[in-house]
Formats: sequence, C-alpha cells, structure tokens
Amino acid sequence: MNRFADLLDMLAFTPSRNAKLSLLQDYFRTVPDPERGYALAAIVRDLDILAVKPAQLRELISARMDAELFAYSYDYVGDLAETIALAWPEKAGKAVGRNDAPGLAEVVETLQASSRRDGPKLVEDWLDRLDPPGRYALLKLVTGGFRMGLSARLVKQALAGFGQVEVNEIEELWHGLTPPYLDLFAWLEGSGPRPVNAAAAPFRPVMLSHAIDIGDFDKLDPADFTAEWKWDGIRVQATSERGVSRLYTRTGDDISAAFPDLVDAIGFDGALDGELLVARPGGDGIETGTFSDLQQRLNRKTVTARQVRDYPAFFRAYDLLQDGAEDLRANPFLDRRARLEAFVARLDPMRFDCSDMLTFADWDELAAHRANPPLAVIEGVMIKRKASPYLPGRPKGEWFKWKRDPFLIDAVLMYAQRGHGKRSGFYSDYTFGVWREPGELVPVGKAYFGFTDAELVQIDKYVRDNTMERFGPVRSVRADLEKGLVFEVAFEGINRSSRHKSGVAMRFPRISRLRWDKPPGEADRLETLERMIDGAA
Repeated sequence: MNRFADLLDMLAFTPSRNAKLSLLQDYFRTVPDPERGYALAAIVRDLDILAVKPAQLRELISARMDAELFAYSYDYVGDLAETIALAWPEKAGKAVGRNDAPGLAEVVETLQASSRRDGPKLVEDWLDRLDPPGRYALLKLVTGGFRMGLSARLVKQALAGFGQVEVNEIEELWHGLTPPYLDLFAWLEGSGPRPVNAAAAPFRPVMLSHAIDIGDFDKLDPADFTAEWKWDGIRVQATSERGVSRLYTRTGDDISAAFPDLVDAIGFDGALDGELLVARPGGDGIETGTFSDLQQRLNRKTVTARQVRDYPAFFRAYDLLQDGAEDLRANPFLDRRARLEAFVARLDPMRFDCSDMLTFADWDELAAHRANPPLAVIEGVMIKRKASPYLPGRPKGEWFKWKRDPFLIDAVLMYAQRGHGKRSGFYSDYTFGVWREPGELVPVGKAYFGFTDAELVQIDKYVRDNTMERFGPVRSVRADLEKGLVFEVAFEGINRSSRHKSGVAMRFPRISRLRWDKPPGEADRLETLERMIDGAA
C-alpha cells in the first residue's frame, strides 16, 4: 500500500496535467504486477470491492472516537476517507510503521474473496497497521471515491505514453480487459503480444469538436462545411456485434443496464454515434423530452418498469462509424451521412432517427438558424467539414460547436454548504433564489463553480458574517429585500419541474459574476423564469 499511498498523495497535490502523466508513467514503470494493475483499476473506477460499505466504516470509527466529535471533524474536512484516516487512533501497544503495511494486491484480493461480515474486520486490522497516508489510500480503495483531477482518458494517455502506442489503441482494447491487466502491461513493455479484444461490440473513441469563436468564421469557407442541430441530451455510442448490443457514453462507460429499452431495440450490426434523449410518440411523430426527463434515468445501475414507461429512451443519430463489418471512419463526413440516413431508415422509428441537417449559403444564414431553433431542447448547432474523416479526439479545424447564448438572471444567495477536497475549508456550494412575492424568496438552483479563487474567499467571508441558521454543514444566509448577495447566474436551459418548490429546474447553472452593486430587492422574479420557459417552447 505504501507506493500506492504515495502515488495518491502526489497526484492530489500536482495540478499540472503533464506532471500527473509523468507520475503515472513512473509508477507503471517501477511497480511490478499485479500491484500496478490493481492501482490502475482503482484509479479508473474499474475495481469492485463489495465487502465494505461506507456505513460500516462509520461504525468502525464510532467505536474508536466520540460520535459528535467525528461529526464535527467530518463537517470540517468534508471527506469521509480523509477524516477517518486522520482521526483513527493508534491502538495501545501497537506500533504503526510502513514496514508492516499490507501490499495493494493483498488488500484487493483478500477483500474480493471476503464477505461483508469479514470485510470490516480486515479493514480495521489494516487501519491499525498503516500510517495516515496508507489509511487514506486503503479507505479510498474500498469506497471507490477517488477525486484527483484524473479522467479515465488521461490515465489511458499515461498508459499510451508508457508503452509508446496510440491512446486510441488503448481505448479500443479497454472493454475487453480485466484487472490486473497483465496482458496489457506485457504488451506495453514489449514482453507480450498485443491483447486480442475478445469483447463483442467494443467502444470506438469518439470525435469531438471545438467551440467556435466569432473570429473563426473569417477563416472558414461556408461551402466546405455542413451543419446540424446540437441536441441537449448526452453523447453516446450504440454498437452491436455478434448478437451483443451495448450503449456507451462519450468516455467509454457502458450504460447499457440503465437503458434496456433502447439496447433491446438495437437490431443491427454496426456502430452509431449520436445523442441519447427521452422521446415519446407525439401528434406529428416523435416528441423530444427535456434534459430533466433524461435525468430521471441517468446515473442508475438499474431502472424500474415505470421509469422505462414514463421516460422512454431515444437515439438521435449523428454519424455511422461501422456498417456491418465495414469500418467507415476514414470516409468523408458527407459519405458517412448518406450511409447513415439509409441505415437509420431500417431501424425502429420510435427509437431511432437522424439529426436534421441545416441548409445555409453563408454564416449569417446559419446564425439565423441558431437564433431560432424549433425546439427548446436544441442547444445550438454543430458545424462539420464535409470532407472530414471520423478522427478520435479533438482534431483542429474539422468540427465546431456553436452553442446558443446562455440565459442570465439575477438571483439571491440563500444557503451555502462546505465544499469537498481542496474546498473543504470554504463555503463553496450555493443555493440561490428569486422573488415570488415581495419578501418571499424561492430557491431555483444550485451552483458551485463560475467564480475565481479570490471571489470564493469573498463569498466565504460573506457567508460567515451573515449566517442566520445552521443545518449541519449548511448555513442559511441573510437574504431579504435590503440585505443579501446577488449572483448573476448563467444557465443553458430551463424546464418546469414538479420536484422543485419553485416549479422550475435549470440546466447547468453557474455563477457568471458577483453583483455586489445590486440590492437584493432588484433581483429577478419567478415570473421571469416562467416566461423563459414559455418563450423557449
């Protein structure tokens, strides 16, 4: 555990992307199998340890420490694993040292073979033998809550650099690999053959776009490009091969279990790139739901029959990557698009269709399309070079996204909660509201980004100086017509919601700027947000 603990510690305090890559590559180079493979699995969250749950960890610390003192400590630190690691008392007569630390492979393999009755006892013994960094690594391992600024893609890039191969080769192999990845490391080190991806319906690395700037249009010839609507769902890939069908996110996570109704409808051999939406039969065909509808099914391991019925999954296709055994990614976009339309025409129209293409002679005409989308669930336009092949990653000059301008409102800070990790000492998560009646604020959203570090210090001081009540880690902040902090809030969309007291739900709210100059009584009213919904509709 010592090397793994040191790696986590260094990654947590290394902001540089390139430095993180170097740390990972050095670890892969110097740590033997199977330790490095289990570390890799833990970091990319591909390691399931079912023998220990967070509630059992709380029970362990409650037997060693006053419950109220732990609650205060947890409130301040903001992370369960870090709090227990720091507060765990040494057992009388038992020395703590790095020489007595268990190995990472020993911990993983022992816990995977243990029951939920035996798992906590094993963890308790290891906590007694480890120093604080080792305890933290152990607890993060069993809870799976790693937050070190590392995406799965970045870890795969570290593997590619370590083995001097293309990262896309790693991506296409990944779903056929299992921890501790012995075959993968043998290939990367040159001591074994390239692993054969035995998994049917593999993930194919996606092609991404760049946000377009106004100045970019002067450099681009509209005759070289085509455009289509950008839909407000999540980017996914539907693929099927040898009777196996899967649905992947843009980062390669398999979400098939959460959308069985759509997976069951994948009656083809091939791979489609598109947008996952909720859609139902409507008066003129398909009626596309909002992102709030889609959220009812996202991030779930399983879904109920009622959720499937009320929020049916739908796939709006953007691109065709594979048609049967034929790989189309090297073909020009317009050729793939023609194949896509013929391909989707054979599928269930209640589950699949194609994103509409837009006709335009110049950029001004495309701007007019962008300014007047036919549906609120459209969040802008995609601009694609007609001759572009499907290239993994984010190649320059090929695809651009031109999102609509965000909505803006002025709202009043109502509640603040401590953050986690580096922000655990600050009140950084904010609930804000607008006026329904004079003197009555109703919460309409939450945000925890959009401000600078310097502004965070200012807001934190304001929260502490103007706290009215405390509810555990949450503080109620003074907010009335005369006294309060106004945020300019930007958001991508808004929908009606019966789950919120205000009756509205925002899409991607963030703090645009602080309005120290604005009296809270002049913040927006709820009717303003309701008119935004009606106007968008």
